[in-house]
Amino acid sequence: MRSLALLLCLAQLWGCHSVPLGPTLAYNEPNCDDPETEQAALAAVDYINSHVLRGYKHILNQIDKVRLWPQRPMGEVFELEIDTLETTCHVLDPTPLVNCTVRPLVEHAVEGDCDFRVLKQDGQFSVLFAKCDSSPDSAEDVHKVCPDCPLLAPLNDTKVVHAVDVALTAFNAQSNGSYFQLVEVSRAQLVPLPPSTYVEFAVAATDCAAQETTDPAKCNLLAEKQYGFCKATLTEKFGGEDVAVTCTVFQPQSLLPQPQPDSPDAVNPTPVEDPAMPAPSLADLPAADLVVGPMVVAVPEVLLPGHRTHYDLRHAFMGVASVESASGEAFHVGKAPKVVQPGIVVGPGPVVRPCPGRVRYYKV
Repeated sequence: MRSLALLLCLAQLWGCHSVPLGPTLAYNEPNCDDPETEQAALAAVDYINSHVLRGYKHILNQIDKVRLWPQRPMGEVFELEIDTLETTCHVLDPTPLVNCTVRPLVEHAVEGDCDFRVLKQDGQFSVLFAKCDSSPDSAEDVHKVCPDCPLLAPLNDTKVVHAVDVALTAFNAQSNGSYFQLVEVSRAQLVPLPPSTYVEFAVAATDCAAQETTDPAKCNLLAEKQYGFCKATLTEKFGGEDVAVTCTVFQPQSLLPQPQPDSPDAVNPTPVEDPAMPAPSLADLPAADLVVGPMVVAVPEVLLPGHRTHYDLRHAFMGVASVESASGEAFHVGKAPKVVQPGIVVGPGPVVRPCPGRVRYYKV
């Protein structure tokens, strides 16, 4: 009898330990190259490019990691780690991302490293959390593929500042339209042979005529912002210097959501004689009533680090610590969940890992 009683007690204790103490979220680990995963990653890249106010657009290069969480009362959340690459399209350039060229390694490539949480609800994707930083390729790696290629120079280098000033002056002297003011120095390289400085910079049209401006301080930016993007080389010569500058200008656009890269309404920028170029716009991502979205901050120039060679993505936006639904269920970083991994194939031969995914361009 005592043995039976002891057995019953042990069974009850085991039952108590078997009952979960609270609701536990379970996540899947789908394949990084799964089409739905890629859709979520592309929504994340659209978010980057709609919130970066300086520098260049980025494009998806690789999905490193993905977790798929259920989101009550409906929907699911993709927790992503992705790598991006800088393109040659400036953020003010309205060219659709699919038509932008990835900057090659020999031009000193820049890579982005991002963490995202993206909600899919009713077939639509919206960003809940975003955190990124970016960095140029190392000098050693650049010189492995191109020993004589110039590296990125600090944007506040005295030669860079001088080259931009000379190039912008030359552009305004040749212009029959608006007088342009400098918006930012975007990229610079010091070329040893022939001794020269290569620069890329963004400009904006003012209410002054280029051929009539005597005091640029009295010029004001137009109410409907019009932008341009310039590339210039200032070459040092015996007894002087030569400058070659070309600027691409675009028709102004109102601050409406940009078409997505695969939209049939997306068009290429149209150069015009009177300089003009649209301001960056917010991506057309649907707002979700049951989530708190990321906070977007515009970092003042004085807060950005000096002697930088590029505009780090970390200055584009800041993330939020958690996402909470209307039902009170929260999705927190660092929560210990149950794990389901349907994407791993087990059988004869090597184990097939679902992540990281394919490299679309090259590794930095």
